Amino acid sequence: MRSIRVWLQAPIALVPAVVALGASCAFGTPATFSLSNVSVDSTYACPPGANNAAYDLHATIDAHNGTSNLVTIESVGAVMILAAVKGAWLEHVGDRYDAGRVAFTPSTVGAGTDGQLKVTVPSACTNQARATRASDYGEYSVEFTVTTSAGKFMVQSRNRHRIAAA
Repeated sequence: MRSIRVWLQAPIALVPAVVALGASCAFGTPATFSLSNVSVDSTYACPPGANNAAYDLHATIDAHNGTSNLVTIESVGAVMILAAVKGAWLEHVGDRYDAGRVAFTPSTVGAGTDGQLKVTVPSACTNQARATRASDYGEYSVEFTVTTSAGKFMVQSRNRHRIAAA
């Protein structure tokens, strides 16, 4: 009879351990929506003689949806801030270009999933061939404002976008 009692006590002793393990798994990931790991195209070569020539700057933003609800991406805004220059450059460090609302995909991030936003920012460059050298450039950090059904988020690119005179 004693061996049966020991056998019954063993599973009961495991219950707190299993509950603790389950709790650590359930609480290990916060039940929030977050954005991170923002990356932009590294370089664009502006052709000689270009005058406000349009081009697309591409970005990716990692999204984590730890909630139990679908999160809708309502809008994405982008601002390019001149962070560094070399040589002749029309703008000054600190100047900002507000691209306004920009194109993005996808428009939702499923409950409990990770995804990646792909963003297209319209930009333009001018390369006055006589005023610049091929080694001249401007480097921009890019800030994104992402409005979602889970709130408004502001994130900045971890790398810079360089516009180089070609």
